[in-house]
Amino acid sequence: MFSVKPDCSSKAGIAVRRSPAIFSGSGKSRRYRLRVPELRVNGKGSVRAVISSGDKTLEAASPLESKGESNGSLGSLRGGGIEVRAVVTVRKKMKEKLAEKMADQWEFFVNGFGQGIIIQLISEEIDPVTNSGKSVESSVRGWLTRPLTNSHIVEYAANFTVPSDFGCSGAILITNLHSKEFYLLEIVIHGFDEGPVFFPASTWIHSRKDNPESRIIFKNQASLPSQTPPGIKDLRREDLLSIRGNGKGERKPHDRIYDYDVYNDLGNPDKDEDLARPVLVGEERPYPRRCRTGRPPTKSDPFSESRIEKPHPVYVPRDETFEEIKQNTFSAGRMKAMLHNLIPSIAATMSSSDIPFKCFSEIDKLYNDGFLLKDEEHKDIVENPLVGRMMKQVMSIGQTLLKYEIPAIIKRDRFAWLRDNEFARQTLAGLNPVNIELLKEFPILSKLDPAVYGPPESALTKELIEQELNGLSVEEAIEDKRLFILDYHDMLLPFIKKINALPGRKSYASRTIFFFNKTGFLRPIAIELSLPPTPSSLRNKLVYTHGHYATTHWTWKLAKAHVCSNDAGVHQLVNHWLKTHACMEPYIIATHRQLSSMHPIYKLLHPHMRYTLEINALARQSLINGGGIIEASFSPGKYAMELSSAAYKSLWRFDMEALPADLIRRGMAVEDSSMPCGVKLVIEDYPYAADGLLIWSAIQEWVESYVEHFYSEPDSVTSDLELQAWWNEIKNKGHHDKRNEPWWPKLNTKEDLSGILTTMIWIASGQHAAINFGQYPFGGYMPNRPTLMRRLIPQENDPDYEKFILNPQLTFLSSLPTQLQATKIMAVQDTLSTHSPDEEYLGQVNPLHNHWINDHEILKLFDRFSARLEEIEEIIHQRNKNNHLKNRSGAGIPPYELLLPTSGPGVTGRGIPNSISI
Repeated sequence: MFSVKPDCSSKAGIAVRRSPAIFSGSGKSRRYRLRVPELRVNGKGSVRAVISSGDKTLEAASPLESKGESNGSLGSLRGGGIEVRAVVTVRKKMKEKLAEKMADQWEFFVNGFGQGIIIQLISEEIDPVTNSGKSVESSVRGWLTRPLTNSHIVEYAANFTVPSDFGCSGAILITNLHSKEFYLLEIVIHGFDEGPVFFPASTWIHSRKDNPESRIIFKNQASLPSQTPPGIKDLRREDLLSIRGNGKGERKPHDRIYDYDVYNDLGNPDKDEDLARPVLVGEERPYPRRCRTGRPPTKSDPFSESRIEKPHPVYVPRDETFEEIKQNTFSAGRMKAMLHNLIPSIAATMSSSDIPFKCFSEIDKLYNDGFLLKDEEHKDIVENPLVGRMMKQVMSIGQTLLKYEIPAIIKRDRFAWLRDNEFARQTLAGLNPVNIELLKEFPILSKLDPAVYGPPESALTKELIEQELNGLSVEEAIEDKRLFILDYHDMLLPFIKKINALPGRKSYASRTIFFFNKTGFLRPIAIELSLPPTPSSLRNKLVYTHGHYATTHWTWKLAKAHVCSNDAGVHQLVNHWLKTHACMEPYIIATHRQLSSMHPIYKLLHPHMRYTLEINALARQSLINGGGIIEASFSPGKYAMELSSAAYKSLWRFDMEALPADLIRRGMAVEDSSMPCGVKLVIEDYPYAADGLLIWSAIQEWVESYVEHFYSEPDSVTSDLELQAWWNEIKNKGHHDKRNEPWWPKLNTKEDLSGILTTMIWIASGQHAAINFGQYPFGGYMPNRPTLMRRLIPQENDPDYEKFILNPQLTFLSSLPTQLQATKIMAVQDTLSTHSPDEEYLGQVNPLHNHWINDHEILKLFDRFSARLEEIEEIIHQRNKNNHLKNRSGAGIPPYELLLPTSGPGVTGRGIPNSISI
């Protein structure tokens, strides 16, 4: 029995009567539903609502009579009840159309009179009559009048009178009677003796017409399944069941269903037969799972899912979509990319086809001058129906269309990219510092089938390498850990024949040998470029070294460009997309499906899941799809995702994604218990690894202390049913094609759990930052890092060899991406390297999420983690000033900042977001 007193801001004295919510069923099978009929006002001015449950309908006994304006005081009442108030915080859109503003005003009015939002408090204690959590229910009535610092935040109030034996409130059921969704930030209950009770939400509450089920919001108390208060145990189970869905049907935009599917939505065979792509699944083409959308199959291929093309969105669960600030930033980035892509279109009007760069000054023009439009060209573009109003405004300002920012790699030294030591430095401190390995054995042998790919021996002979070793033998150099290799031979050779059959694509499978000399410099000494064997030549392997006369000087530069092209493709498709974006998605899906939002591990992982499903969906729509930007701009072309699948099959394993384990696997570090993280770097001046280990150790310390706090009891990990189901689902569903691999870590102890979580958080934060936010700083100058090559290196018997001899610069430039390809990929790299203004960085908490947990010990541990990251930031700054660390300081050398924890918005080349958010 309870009554609801009108809010102090309500002008009319309205007595409100409510009937207690009665739930049908009992025990484990009970489902909580809050079916709220329309409120009606009786002839005497009171509002009466009936909450029906099954075959029972009860009325409240004695309403609390209204006394007009309330003084707003909370606390005990004479009848033994307690008056409490729920403060409901809702976020509005920042930019609204007139119709939306009018709708908001109507909703504001409706909420004020109690007919928009229904709230039900659920106690942690069992009601002996219903055998479920005690409950009281009310509607939001009235508006709070205190000024808010954010004009887009609105607060409403709902008053309750709860019995004195109600106990602690552990959950809230909220029902939206409006016709559209709203964004709930949090609900705070005032009036209980223990102080305010916080219910963080940060979620979209859908309309009752879309889903009659009320939303469940738990308070900010982290609880293992076995510690769940009895009154909300069923709600914990119900919430997880609602998130999992039934695996059927096409998902709707308002859904919050998390489920798995295979990568079968990349091709579009109904539009064009050439856009058909194989499904990535099974033993032949294994791949991680993505979030299920449930769209119908294509007409041409029953195994492929039909596509949704821009501007229509691909489904992700409603709370995974970009918030408004992020959406505006991303849209602005896409508009910028579209503007950039007009540049080569203008140039194409003067040519019958897309054209290559003819001199380096044409590349420089992208940054220095921009592009001037003739009057007739300007008119044609402005009148194009595809060009939006904002773009027309930009173009009407003047004739200059747009200029690119000067990339960091040439900002300090425009010729740095030409030098061998810079080529080597970028394997340790560049965009893709995760593929260089210690050369451990010689001769170098391929593991590919010799019957198909020819003799396994490399053409990099002992005699050739020893010419560059300053008197050392190969054996001595290997023993001293001075020889390193960048080996893309076995990964790429099975695809080379198909790639080279594509128009405008020419690639080799490459191996590059580096020598680490006694002065502490890494330098390339030999490059092997291989083509598949032909009937006339079983050995089609070419070796290049840095020669000392003109011809070998240029062939060496072309060989390095081919290596960079391979490196760019492996970076984007394997290290960036596969190992961070795609592999993180199953962890996120499993976390939502198997871990309650009350679970401490859910609370730990939640910041590291933000925006990832949305950015992955956008990538499948326009980046990695058939005919998308990656296929158009990187060497593998239409075989890009098949290459990524092959790398997943042969290279990916969860236990090697931990930074220390990866460094040891590649021979770049050795085990040393006296060192932080238990490893010692083979090359001390390895910026990615040195800074990465600092970040890794900070994450590890934070995770271990967090896990220790919640899993202090013996067997608490193995007895946590939600946790065990989570890990089993990651292995058996999320990474189904690798479910039987023996290397999956066990999950029996808190040490096991800490290791798994540290790896996941590292991948989402530090690892992704290190290989993503340098894309434009390093790749924005195409000669430094071409994403594809269009010509093989001329040989003496080739028809084009004479042209190469006469003008080697033109041969080099014509081998790079065309102007259209270059400007397109530069625009995309610019967008992908951009931090949004609402970015959330490692060790920071969004001010709106301050009440994410009410555990003071955890908050102290988090403060310690944040303080450690501040210390690391200063350590990295000092390292970048250290003249002895040549890979991050010196004349023209950009400092290594990709693993600095914080950043401002824009393309900064620094900052570690909590999650894979771009």
